[in-house]
Amino acid sequence: MKTSEFKKILKPLIRQTVKEVLFEEGVLSSVVSEVARGLSDNLVVESRAQVKKDDTENLEKKAERLERQRQEKIKKLNESSKIGGVFSGTKPIVESSGQGPLAGTSPTDAGVDITAIQKIANGKWKHLIK
Repeated sequence: MKTSEFKKILKPLIRQTVKEVLFEEGVLSSVVSEVARGLSDNLVVESRAQVKKDDTENLEKKAERLERQRQEKIKKLNESSKIGGVFSGTKPIVESSGQGPLAGTSPTDAGVDITAIQKIANGKWKHLIK
């Protein structure tokens, strides 16, 4: 006998037997009650600790100390970096309501110096385009 034929015979028999056991003998009700009992036993209860006034003062002092340390680290980092004056002498971009690729750019802005790029091609731009 092949396994597929064997499955066709056994599967309905097992299904019917399991149904009879669950419904007739009260097994299903006991399983459901055990599951319900298990769910009620695992309730999570959140408790909050009472914070004393002394603790809040200590926390505030600690927070202030940590903020001072953070500010000192930022100051040391800024002093040790070599980019201190990179943005000195710059002007903010003029906002305009116009549209286009240069909207928001000041009319007096000289733009980017591209003479170095021009020198790379040695004046042979037409030759490079082809």
